[in-house]
Amino acid sequence: MIPSGGIPPEFTMNDDIDTSKTYQICPDKVQGYINDKEALRQAIKKILSTEQYEYPIYSFEYGIELDNLIGNDPAYVQIELKRRIKECLMSDNRITDVYNFDFILSGDEITCSFIVNSIFGEIQVTKEVTR
Repeated sequence: MIPSGGIPPEFTMNDDIDTSKTYQICPDKVQGYINDKEALRQAIKKILSTEQYEYPIYSFEYGIELDNLIGNDPAYVQIELKRRIKECLMSDNRITDVYNFDFILSGDEITCSFIVNSIFGEIQVTKEVTR
């Protein structure tokens, strides 16, 4: 069901900070609301799951470019992955730093773990990438 009646005031954008109250997206449905740290955790997951430049609904600044890392040297992928993750997440003004990167190589996959420091506290994030 699509909401009607316009955008509720609590969902409008503030110039100082990105909105933190949002719909909770579950794997198969939208269920309730979340805000603050959980909303930011969901936003991080969404940004890191969206291939940059792939979908016309998003601006060219949204998402992360991962497709062109496939087939490259693992050392290069790790350096680029760290830079790209930090660059795409730091565009959210709720995030103050992205640090403590750790990489685990397993076959053609690299698992990257890192910490996102935000106005709501620290968030541990893990992202798997095929190289």
